[in-house]
Amino acid sequence: MALPFFYIETIDADASSIVLSEETSKHMIQVLRMHVGDQIQLADGIGKKIIAEITDDNRKKCTVQIVQTTNHQPPTTNLTIAISLIKNTTRFEWFLEKATEIGVTTIIPLICKRTEKQNFRHDRMNAILISAMLQSQQCWLPVLREPTKFNAVISSTSDQQKFIAHCVDEEKRNLADMVNENLSSKIILIGPEGDFTPGEIDMAVKHHFIPVALGNTRLRTETAGLVAVTLLVSL
Repeated sequence: MALPFFYIETIDADASSIVLSEETSKHMIQVLRMHVGDQIQLADGIGKKIIAEITDDNRKKCTVQIVQTTNHQPPTTNLTIAISLIKNTTRFEWFLEKATEIGVTTIIPLICKRTEKQNFRHDRMNAILISAMLQSQQCWLPVLREPTKFNAVISSTSDQQKFIAHCVDEEKRNLADMVNENLSSKIILIGPEGDFTPGEIDMAVKHHFIPVALGNTRLRTETAGLVAVTLLVSL
C-alpha cells in the first residue's frame, strides 16, 4: 500500500526533521489517524520527494524524521497550455485537476476578446493543482500563471512548437500529425466559448502558431484543453 503523500512548500536541504503545518498535521493525525512510527511521503513540487517517519504526532504541529530523500528530474518536454477562462469556474477547475494528473508543465489562463469576465483566485486554483499532483503521485507541480491577455502570450512565447486550436472552417492539420517529438517545448492555445476571433487567429498565425484541429466534433473549452494536453503528452 502506497504511503500517504503530502505537499510541503519548502524543504531545508540540511534538515533532519520537519515540523508540518497545522493543516497537514490535522489531516494526518485526526483524519488518517496516523501515529508515531508511521511513515509518509512529502513532495515540494520542484522534484524533491522525502520519505519521513512521524516522531511526534501532535495534531497541530506534527514532527517527522527524514528517512530518505530523492530528487526527480523535471519532465523532458515542457508543455504549456494557454486556455481561456470560462464562465463556469467549476469546469475550469476540473480542467486544471485533470491536466495536472496527465502531466502538463505550465498553465496560462488566457484572456481573449470573447472571454467572459470572472474572478480568478490564484490561491484556490493552485491548491487544486497541488491536490492533483499528490493524487497522481508526481513530484513536479505545474506552474500556474496569472491571467494573461492573448496578445501578450503570443508575442512573448519562445516555445519550439506553437499551436492554436480553433473551430473556424479553414485548412487545418490534426494536432496528432503535427507534433515533433524531438522538440522539447510546446505551447497550444485554446479559446473561449465562442472561439477565437478571426483577428486573433490571424495574429497567432503571423507569430508562427500552427492552426490545428482536435478531432471531428466541436468541444467545450475545458474538453478541448484536456484533449490537447493528452495528445501532446502521449506523443
